[in-house]
Amino acid sequence: MTSLEWFKSSYSGNDGPDCVEVAIPPADTTVHVRDSKNPEAAHLSFTDASWTAFVGAVGDKT
Repeated sequence: MTSLEWFKSSYSGNDGPDCVEVAIPPADTTVHVRDSKNPEAAHLSFTDASWTAFVGAVGDKT
């Protein structure tokens, strides 16, 4: 796997490490998610359809 470019939500503040980071490689159908407090640990991987369903469900709760 190539090196992933991780990013946080624009809603996350810069004053603390407690964030979830996401990486979406180009030309891939996998979304990678990790805990920013421990970036060297294993990360979760989701299909793009699963990630879209999750984000949609969370968005409906706000």
